[in-house]
Amino acid sequence: MALLEIAAVSKSFGATAAVDDVSLSIERGELFALLGPSGCGKTTLLRLIAGFDQPDRGRILVDGTDVTALPPYERPVNMMFQSYALFPHLDVAANIAFGLRQERMERRRRAARVEEMLALVQMSDYARRRPHQLSGGQRQRVALARALAKMPKLLLLDEPLAALDRKLRDETRRELIAIQQRVGTTFLVVTHDQEEALGMASRVAVMNGGGLVQVGSPVEIYERPNSRFVAGFVGEVNLFEGEVVTADPGLALQVAGLNQPVPLPVAVIRSPGEAALVALRPERLRLSHERPAGFALTATVVAADYQGAVSVLRLASPAGLPLTVLLPSAAAAGFARGCAVWASWPPEDLVVIGR
Repeated sequence: MALLEIAAVSKSFGATAAVDDVSLSIERGELFALLGPSGCGKTTLLRLIAGFDQPDRGRILVDGTDVTALPPYERPVNMMFQSYALFPHLDVAANIAFGLRQERMERRRRAARVEEMLALVQMSDYARRRPHQLSGGQRQRVALARALAKMPKLLLLDEPLAALDRKLRDETRRELIAIQQRVGTTFLVVTHDQEEALGMASRVAVMNGGGLVQVGSPVEIYERPNSRFVAGFVGEVNLFEGEVVTADPGLALQVAGLNQPVPLPVAVIRSPGEAALVALRPERLRLSHERPAGFALTATVVAADYQGAVSVLRLASPAGLPLTVLLPSAAAAGFARGCAVWASWPPEDLVVIGR
């Protein structure tokens, strides 16, 4: 039995459908991510699970129990807010103990639980400090410890890393994964950051317009997007749209403005005359100064974005078709702005997606 079952849940605010007929199962012990742009409905869905809002339709079950009509404090669910919401007048230990006090846990047990949580998030030496005396990463750890102290079956995390700088975000992401694996609590993380979702979660649900667009492992979401939206939202992508034509040795895609059709993967099941959309990730594209064997496009480097170990090159190809290439920076140094190049890729690196 899944720990969390969301069955045909909908929620509207006036004429706006914030969550539209969403069904989703999350297994016990998963670190699951809801990924989507601002306004897609992911935070509303999180609030419905937490009990802060009530759905217009549908049911929410936690560990087999229907909690749809239960208030937040009666659900085996806790939430870590984006703002952390720590009490400024309480020290770290008192912040962690707050929920346990509300439940009237016996003092000795409460103290032991607080010590356990402080050790879990490596904050034992900071128990008597106030929130304003902590860094952003330390406040995030305290908020996590407070959320886990009540031993919820499900922990909801709303943009947990959004307030941290890049390096600290990467460090904290690794810590969150390690803590989740140690305690075994099911984590549901809401984020708009695709790198964060792909790097943390065992499975990802991509949301858009109030609905689920695709659910799968990070590899499935990135390597095999099922729609134009997912392909474009999750990472950089090159898209080719056109008509399927017969070519040697198989099928190809005739794209407007290109004087040669783009070979399609051998396994593609399409008929000549059909419209198709294919995606190519930037790291799959190859550049050379000399024309390679097989299919290749002429292009010009119009921009180079140095990002340390890697560089992102922007190309203009025939008929103004833009291309994006991701290369190790050492290799990218050989392709300066204004340079004429040949762009190529193996047909099997293309992914045929829905329109």
